[in-house]
Amino acid sequence: MNKLTIVINGKGGVGKDTLCLSLTDRRVRNVSSITPIKEIASQHGWNGEKDLKSRRFLAELKRVFTEYNDLPNRYLVEQYREFLEGDEDILFVHIREADQIKAFVQGVHGDCITLLVRRDLPETAQGYGNRADDDVENYPYDVIFDNNHPLEQSTVAFSKLIDELLHTKLSQ
Repeated sequence: MNKLTIVINGKGGVGKDTLCLSLTDRRVRNVSSITPIKEIASQHGWNGEKDLKSRRFLAELKRVFTEYNDLPNRYLVEQYREFLEGDEDILFVHIREADQIKAFVQGVHGDCITLLVRRDLPETAQGYGNRADDDVENYPYDVIFDNNHPLEQSTVAFSKLIDELLHTKLSQ
């Protein structure tokens, strides 16, 4: 199968979406465990803000739904199944919490690579005030990508990394 699933993580603002969207020469599906939570939150007054208060609110709402009925992981497994049946080459699955990454990886029988994106962000040195952002490095990732270069250099390096990961997957 010529498909690659990557669980991607990193603190807010490190460039995960920018890197994923830069792969214009690939057919990419980009999904996030927070998507169903954002949909619920937007129906009840959240306006899409990404400030610390909103990040904390979304993280707590996600935690509650995870404990209640595992909504975020059920959503991701559904997206994974659609990806396997679709024509995309790469699935990026955005998950912040280590326990949720582990649950997804187990749910897809380990058929994915975990990737941490890091970038020096001095304005967040004190943390975000929520477990989802502050604990992103508490997982044994397969690959770490340091995104500390100018955008063009980073996107080229990221594309090369993805090509290497895809090649390694295909040769297994």
